[in-house]
Amino acid sequence: MDGASFIKAVNHITEEKTISKDVVFEAMELALASAYKKNFNSKTNVRVDINRDTGDIKVFSVYTVVKEITEEDEERDDLILLEDAKKKVSSIEEGETIEEEVTPKDFGRVAASTAKQVVTQKIREAERNSIMGEFADKQDEMLVGLVSREDANNYYIDLGRAHGILPRTELIPGEKIKMGSSIKVYVTKIEDSGKGPVILLSRTHYGFVKRLLELEIPELKDGILNLYGVAREAGNRSKIAVYSDNHSVDAIGSCIGERSSRITRIMKELGGEKLDIILYDKDPVKFIKNALNPAKEVNVIVTDPKNNHALAVAEGEQLSLAIGKGGQNVRLAARLTKFRIDVKTPDQLEEEGINIKFE
Repeated sequence: MDGASFIKAVNHITEEKTISKDVVFEAMELALASAYKKNFNSKTNVRVDINRDTGDIKVFSVYTVVKEITEEDEERDDLILLEDAKKKVSSIEEGETIEEEVTPKDFGRVAASTAKQVVTQKIREAERNSIMGEFADKQDEMLVGLVSREDANNYYIDLGRAHGILPRTELIPGEKIKMGSSIKVYVTKIEDSGKGPVILLSRTHYGFVKRLLELEIPELKDGILNLYGVAREAGNRSKIAVYSDNHSVDAIGSCIGERSSRITRIMKELGGEKLDIILYDKDPVKFIKNALNPAKEVNVIVTDPKNNHALAVAEGEQLSLAIGKGGQNVRLAARLTKFRIDVKTPDQLEEEGINIKFE
């Protein structure tokens, strides 16, 4: 490959792949310096210069100027005595460097092979960086992809320029996925593996419910409604706390939608997972009461504000509703409110000698 052909090839590739010409030339020069030392058994420091206009390649041995060569330096080939250097450059001083062109006649063959390797590497790097840039801000977001393949532990989701990994453990319990089908996924983590982004996905993460809510309920994106938080046990039940700064807005009704249309679409995507939409309140007592829905007749008191401990008192059917099957209701309520909630009956309080007056 002659110089003109080389320049033409570099221009074509850098324009097509949007890679900086300087990046390619600098990488080429370093690679050619290494190739020269390897192919021509050179022990000196070497600098390669590629003319950006003509493509001509020149190789220079670089020598450091010293006053004398000591016994320790005798095996070094990259030193030149000051008196010898001054014969070439009269104004040169000790410690400076001097160059001598040593371009081999058949160096074009080495250059062509090296150029191909360097350009291929730079294309890969540029594409990897481009893909990383495209997905860098997608963490904690919901994406839509196609199920492209699977193995024993994971599904691989085609997201366009990259594939995401959806572990089987991150599927909603009981759901079946068809190859080639479109699927919504939540991005839990993005890492640069050196070969490209590793994109970890989930459908069980509580953030998946958050993004579905934003998709189906425009008032959340518009700021009319605010989402305080989500507590989730995937495939079974989620508790969602919402509120609005505008007191005329029905926050819960907006989430449910006309004839339950909005909440039904979200539940369908979640495989029938039950959703409790509750109203967030700055008053922790009111918030905890709301969070213990579907229990209605529950008395609540904050017993330790510093450590976020609260006591809820109910009896009969209300007690069962507050606790929930397997303790799920109170467990989700505690996670949502960030309070440890002890649920007791009035009889238990009396037996323990606890005398509390509720408002």
